[in-house]
Amino acid sequence: MSALPSDVGPGVDPEVPQRRQAPLSFARLRSLWQRWFLWLLLAVLVSVLLVTVVWLAGRHEVEQVQAALDRDTADAVSDLRSGFQRNAQSLRASQVPGMQRAQWSDTAAALLREHREWLRLEWRDASLRPVEAVNTPYRMRILDEATRGPEQSDVALACAAARKLGAPAYSPSHYVPISGGGGVEVMELCVPIDAGGYLVASYSLRDALIELVGPTLTRGQEVAFTEADGTRLVALGTSRRTGTRVFTSQQLIDLPGAALMLRVDGWRAAPDLFPNMLTALVTAISIALVSVLVLLARDTRRRLRAERDLADALAFRKAMEDSVITGLRARDLQGRITYVNPAFCEMVGFSPEELMADAAEAPYWPTELAHEYQQRQARRLAGGMPPREGFESVFMRKDGTRFPVLIFEAPLINAHRVQTGWMSAFIDVSEQRRIEELSRASQERLQASARLATVGEMASLLSHELTQPLAAIASYASGSLNLLGPNTTGDQGEVAMAVKRIAEQADRAGQVIRSVHDFVRRRDRTREAVAPQALIDAILPLVRLQARKLGVIIEVVLEDRLPAAMCDRTLVEQVLLNLARNAMQAMDSPDNIGSRVLRLRVARAVAVGGTGQEDGRRWLEFSVADLGCGISEEVAERLFTPFFTTRADGMGLGLSLCRTVVEQHGGALMFEPNRPRGTVFRFTLPAAA
Repeated sequence: MSALPSDVGPGVDPEVPQRRQAPLSFARLRSLWQRWFLWLLLAVLVSVLLVTVVWLAGRHEVEQVQAALDRDTADAVSDLRSGFQRNAQSLRASQVPGMQRAQWSDTAAALLREHREWLRLEWRDASLRPVEAVNTPYRMRILDEATRGPEQSDVALACAAARKLGAPAYSPSHYVPISGGGGVEVMELCVPIDAGGYLVASYSLRDALIELVGPTLTRGQEVAFTEADGTRLVALGTSRRTGTRVFTSQQLIDLPGAALMLRVDGWRAAPDLFPNMLTALVTAISIALVSVLVLLARDTRRRLRAERDLADALAFRKAMEDSVITGLRARDLQGRITYVNPAFCEMVGFSPEELMADAAEAPYWPTELAHEYQQRQARRLAGGMPPREGFESVFMRKDGTRFPVLIFEAPLINAHRVQTGWMSAFIDVSEQRRIEELSRASQERLQASARLATVGEMASLLSHELTQPLAAIASYASGSLNLLGPNTTGDQGEVAMAVKRIAEQADRAGQVIRSVHDFVRRRDRTREAVAPQALIDAILPLVRLQARKLGVIIEVVLEDRLPAAMCDRTLVEQVLLNLARNAMQAMDSPDNIGSRVLRLRVARAVAVGGTGQEDGRRWLEFSVADLGCGISEEVAERLFTPFFTTRADGMGLGLSLCRTVVEQHGGALMFEPNRPRGTVFRFTLPAAA
């Protein structure tokens, strides 16, 4: 079946110069052997196909014949069940209340003329003694009167089953011999009477097959009643012919009190015409197919070289496309994607099948930008030329993340100088944008650090410059008290009290300035045990001044027997004062139309440090709660960021410094929504041992 010339040895291609054949002789021999092996395999497969088709054709015919026989048997069983049921109903209808023996005899004789399958009808009392009996007119008397007494086992068995079921019942078949040789298979039907007694019908199984089964079933087939174990009782139909194949089907006729099997044996001559026709048809088609393959083999050799060259070119192009990290995508003039390289698939996270699906929107388009991208694609397909320097866009990966890309597009021209689509190249610039963002963030951190350094220098300068005025204020206040004298009453006493308060606040201001100075210079502070009540009392006068101005009610709640807090008193007082002022300013808003209550609370707490792990020490929890408008999620993310503020006159350093002070004491500063509205700020301090 090969198209090779006879004077050319295996492994030598006559159309290729010999100087090129030498290095590839082994490869060519291997290729030629593989080709011959494929032809041999094809011949074997065609032969197997022919044999298989012939076998399947015969098998198909057998299955068809068997299926038809099963259907006929099922129809016959259905006819038998219906006939037995109609006969039982007719027998029950023959006995009416008050009927005399003579009347019943006439009715029974009429039934026997209608039903040739019955041999005898009997009317028996409750003890199974015969009351009246009528024999069929179509047969000589087969059943002996002497044997039809109450002791007859078949009738007793059928009537016992009927009495138990309250419905007609059948007895197993029994053989009744006939004088002169032979006999019949008889089955008894017992029908209970409502007034008492039974009606008994004796069936001839052979006549039941003749009368209750259609005559077409016995044409060319044998129909028989058998027992469950296969014992044949009666049979009708055509006996088996020589040279035929037997097809058998049998089904159960389940009757109350008895069970019969209907068996149908069919004869079918072999062989049939159908397999031969199919075999001839398949053989002819196979020969034609092999002839066509032999003719096509001549062209196969000439195509191999072209395919080999084309495969080398495709492999070179594929290797070049797979090696680049730039994503490539080709689209036709309708906007459908026709090609993507692995770099583009890896870039967007979709497979080539998903990308080249015929969809109105590309799967890597962000949902919020899909309409804009569709308009841009429509302009491009209408003939709009993209910028040669490319343009930036945003794509979406399969997991939903967005990333920026730089796109370069050019028309796709075929060999006939006709544009067939657009070719696009994509560069993922997310890493470049990330580096730019890191650079920008670093620059912002440097600027923030510079501002913090400036604030530190200003704080040091202010602390140095304010020390002398505060000392002068304290000196003038002490001199005024000395001039007023120790024993002052009336207006002079009130003036003396005011001057004394001025001296105290000037001294406290000096302590605050020194604390800030030490805090900026990172000096170690001396901590002392301070009662929580003393911390609250120290800030209450200043808090009440602002509360009176804003109409805020102050509530102070302290648990009983609180231990002292180990802290830097001045810094903690400033934290409490800052949180209280922020809370009152939060309630001083046009949106806050309810009551204004500031709640200061100190309680014991199983506090945990900044790590969130319980350390076993005793802690105190200070909380400042307001009924303001609360803190939004956007503000909460940057609440403790230095220089971030929501007030026009704020510097954005208060909460950042408060958290730093609390963390230096080993505690933690937190906030959470207040109920029903507002915000609660909490911070913890260690208790004194």
